[in-house]
Amino acid sequence: MAGKSRDEGTRSAVLVALGANLLIAAAKTVAGLFAGSPALLSEAAHSVADSLNEVFLLTSLRRSHRRPDRRHPFGYGKERYFWSLLAAVGIFVLGGCFSFYQGVHALGDHGGESHEGYIAGLVVLLVALLAEGGSLLRAAVQARRSEEGSDDPALRTVLAEDATAVIGVLLAATGILVHMATGDATAEAAASMAIGVLLMIVATGLARTAHRQLIGLAADPGLRDEIEELLARQPEVDTVEELLTMRLGLDSTLVAARIDLVGGMDSERVEEVSMRIRRTVRDRWPTADRVFLDITDARTERAERAERAGARREAG
Repeated sequence: MAGKSRDEGTRSAVLVALGANLLIAAAKTVAGLFAGSPALLSEAAHSVADSLNEVFLLTSLRRSHRRPDRRHPFGYGKERYFWSLLAAVGIFVLGGCFSFYQGVHALGDHGGESHEGYIAGLVVLLVALLAEGGSLLRAAVQARRSEEGSDDPALRTVLAEDATAVIGVLLAATGILVHMATGDATAEAAASMAIGVLLMIVATGLARTAHRQLIGLAADPGLRDEIEELLARQPEVDTVEELLTMRLGLDSTLVAARIDLVGGMDSERVEEVSMRIRRTVRDRWPTADRVFLDITDARTERAERAERAGARREAG
């Protein structure tokens, strides 16, 4: 239930951002073409990229809740990370590269500007600033309410997009004002290139985070330590030889532990203890829903590890 409530809040934040970006993209495009402003056209490309990315994020929210099946026994939780990676690529290419190109192109093309168009463009940017600021506030409130706010790739992407949009609008407005005051289009071209660089930096950060999560990111160190402490406290557990974790999604974590039990237990008792430990972990941390225990002989395993390490040293 908590996951569904969180996702409804995230979906609302994405929909608000999508609606704002669609309207703003249309207004910026019309004003940019009318004014012949590279900064406005860069901001229009930015809003178009954000709109497409929000469609990706809505897709991730829907697809990540599909039930596990034979081909995907651990579920589809990582769909969020895949679509967030696509969104980052969209920001980089559609927003960043196009904005930078517009700035470079404007350095050698100073004709076709319209003073009246620039006035209209500034009005559009003011409206965009209010809309993007409202969307950013909505996403920030949702992030504070959600326990997984900073880890939710969809919500994190919306926050990054809206924060970048606010900065981009301010850069574009500054470039236009300097251009109107001095008659030199260089400042506006520089603003357009700065918007492009900003988008590329933000996209790279989002892509790196999504990449780490896609290839297998361990659970929070604090959670891992708590699970290891719980295992070690069990009266039947002699030692915890190894504990591995991996996030399978926002609501699913894989826990694999290799433990050595105290001696003197028959196979039926070992099975009872194993089931009880797995149930205890899942009850304590509901997101740790994939718990696997490997019962091992610590002395034998340590000897084998030492032997393998020695063999590697000799081979090296």
